[in-house]
Amino acid sequence: MMKLNTSHALLKESIESYQEKVNELHKVIFERTGAGNDFMGWVDWAETYDKAEFERILEVAEKVKDKAEVLLVCGIGGSYLGARAAIEMIQGLYSGNKTEVIFVGNTFSSTYIAQVLKHIQEKSVVLNVISKSGTTTETALAFRVFREFMEKKYGKEECKERIIATTDKARGTLKALADKEGYETFVIPDDIGGRYSVITPVGLVPLAIMGVD
Repeated sequence: MMKLNTSHALLKESIESYQEKVNELHKVIFERTGAGNDFMGWVDWAETYDKAEFERILEVAEKVKDKAEVLLVCGIGGSYLGARAAIEMIQGLYSGNKTEVIFVGNTFSSTYIAQVLKHIQEKSVVLNVISKSGTTTETALAFRVFREFMEKKYGKEECKERIIATTDKARGTLKALADKEGYETFVIPDDIGGRYSVITPVGLVPLAIMGVD
């Protein structure tokens, strides 16, 4: 039988000795007075998120998920990893979901891109491109390839219903293109970055399309 020796574990008194420091850090975080405070929007996001945009995410997801055999999520780093982690945690790798999710825009591999193109050739596709600026090299390259594929397959008009851009609210290459082409757009908040962005449209759009509640 295995036994756990707790004699060298932290004592309650040792843990409590950190309480004063924890209180200081808690205050710095919630008052946003520390380094990196420009990216602390996630702290109160549950109260401050755009309710109208959230409802629009649900509406768009409901509209496109019935037509999507494949959802392409085009992004790199925090722009896709949060959504991927959540989808795989909740649904697993092979969930049998009507919609298959494929992540692109995070590699320069021409082999990977070619294999994805071959795989989706005869499938109904929806593309969610995620980039604050639209100029991140891997994402921009993949988006160009898959946008051309979709325009040839569906035509520009139907692509308005099949391409969704999650990007800056007012500026950037992707925002300008999305407005010009008439794509549905959602906003990446200025004060939430990295992995925390999964709780914003960055993660919520693909999660909603994949049926994650």
